[in-house]
Amino acid sequence: MAEAGADAIQILSDIPRVHALGRGDRTAVEVVGGETLTYADLERRSNQACGLVQALGAKPGDRIGWLGKNCAAWYEIMFGAAKARACLAPINTRLAVPEIAFILKDSGADLFFVTPDFFAAAREVAASIGRPIRLIAVGGEAEGFESYQALRDAAPAPALDPPRAEDDVLQLYTSGTTGLPKGVRLNNINYGAFLGLRHQVEGFDYGADDTVLIVMPLFHVAGTNISFSGLAAGGRLIVMADFNPVEVLRLIEAEKVAHIFLAPVMINALLQTPQSQTTDFSSLKTVSYGASPISEAVLKAATERFGCGFIQFYGMTETCGAGTTLAPSAHTGELLRSCGRPWATLETRISGENGETLGPRQIGEIEIRGPIVMAGYWNRPEATAETIRPDGWLRTGDAGFMDEDGYFFVHDRVKDMIVSGGENVYPAEVENAILGCPGVADAAVIGVPDERWGEAVKAVVVPAAGAAPDPEAIIAWARQRIAGFKAPKSIDFIEALPRNPSGKVLRRELRKPYWEGRDRNVG
Repeated sequence: MAEAGADAIQILSDIPRVHALGRGDRTAVEVVGGETLTYADLERRSNQACGLVQALGAKPGDRIGWLGKNCAAWYEIMFGAAKARACLAPINTRLAVPEIAFILKDSGADLFFVTPDFFAAAREVAASIGRPIRLIAVGGEAEGFESYQALRDAAPAPALDPPRAEDDVLQLYTSGTTGLPKGVRLNNINYGAFLGLRHQVEGFDYGADDTVLIVMPLFHVAGTNISFSGLAAGGRLIVMADFNPVEVLRLIEAEKVAHIFLAPVMINALLQTPQSQTTDFSSLKTVSYGASPISEAVLKAATERFGCGFIQFYGMTETCGAGTTLAPSAHTGELLRSCGRPWATLETRISGENGETLGPRQIGEIEIRGPIVMAGYWNRPEATAETIRPDGWLRTGDAGFMDEDGYFFVHDRVKDMIVSGGENVYPAEVENAILGCPGVADAAVIGVPDERWGEAVKAVVVPAAGAAPDPEAIIAWARQRIAGFKAPKSIDFIEALPRNPSGKVLRRELRKPYWEGRDRNVG
């Protein structure tokens, strides 16, 4: 079913207004165990939030801090800030207090909205920053916090100034796996392009009667983008505060969920949950995935189990999460290893060391160009210049190649590449060869010091429940599937892999004990 008011929605702040007029009594956001907002509620509440942040001194261009779990108020405040021509800056809830303090200080936000689980951390953060921070409790009460609900309901009418194309609407911080987090500035131009382009991605043109399940955190581009797509369509969002495999399976069946985005680690968790054997997946139209590599074994098992279309999204926070997509119809054969073709009107290429465009099957850095490329990093002109070339190409930091039909294949992060005896080894390729081995639940591959080869390939493996896999058997399994020089030379076992909130393995943490006292000059 075509979405209501599609032509009238040009930027994010149009969404609640347009659907309040056309389908105001329909559910917009339904939080599991929490509030439900209709589109009329979302428009009214976001206007109140706009008036609130304006009354508290927020001006166009100001950043507004958020630290909390997924909830209905996130949507009210995000759209309210956009209407005030301010910019919401959500913070990763898994960070330590000093990291949260760095981001709040970097953003310049003086208004800090916080949900109850993080009151203590927010109070500590505010005390460490050398400027007044207004702490606002979103649910619950705590000393030093004002009530969001009370402030919102008493807020004056907003001054709705027409938004500008260049207004930043969302500032998401990079995960910081390779250094201090950087604020990614996403503006109305970026999201206007995103809202238009999603119609041209197979399986991503959600309908007004569709239910979309949100399990990714709303400080991550996958959580925000799937939300915006569902709301722009006039559909119903069901929002989870935390990922719980059993609850996800229950909701898919009970609420007739049509669309969901899952990081690969979540897909694997659902497959390993016994209830997945009996769940009715018939309502599912698409499962979108991305944010980290997925093994062919997991993808094939999930496709068979869920019985719906799968869409891979490849992109970065710096590109609004857009870049390439592997459509449901392309999930076959060798293309299961591909991240797909570029979105319509976007350019994607493989670049050599000097910025030259490489031909098919040549390995280089994946670069993206188009209106979805960020406005830059907040207060980081040098980092922006290092990432975006003068001609607009954004350097992803991912190594890969393009085949003769225009499909892109990601090897791995350039910095994670292992150089062993002069040969380049990409961890994701080795991990793909290992996963599927009997007794292996999860695996990550790193380079460790080797006196002869410089680096040697090591696999860190999570055994399946009740299994005790033999290291030599795992190595032999891998050698049957990839070249011998790529196969791991040794295996270590671990209970769980360290991951960031988007599911990416923190290989830096895995490498650390092996490189103590050494300089890792390769990879």
